[in-house]
Amino acid sequence: MIRKIEAVVDEKGTVRLKEAVCLSAPRRAVVTIFDEDRAVKVDETALLSERALAQDWNRPEEDAVWSYLQPAR
Repeated sequence: MIRKIEAVVDEKGTVRLKEAVCLSAPRRAVVTIFDEDRAVKVDETALLSERALAQDWNRPEEDAVWSYLQPAR
């Protein structure tokens, strides 16, 4: 499972997670550093509707309809 966790990277490159993380073993991670001058503004409506839309989108019927867009496995 992939989890997204907000973090802050200081000028020395030290990464500080904004929430506690408990793992059963070491894991790989990807850090994306945003340029503060060009901060992306996320539409609040999109964030608020994400959970409701996920209930509709994350169904087997939806996967079947859009399966032709997925690469062969």
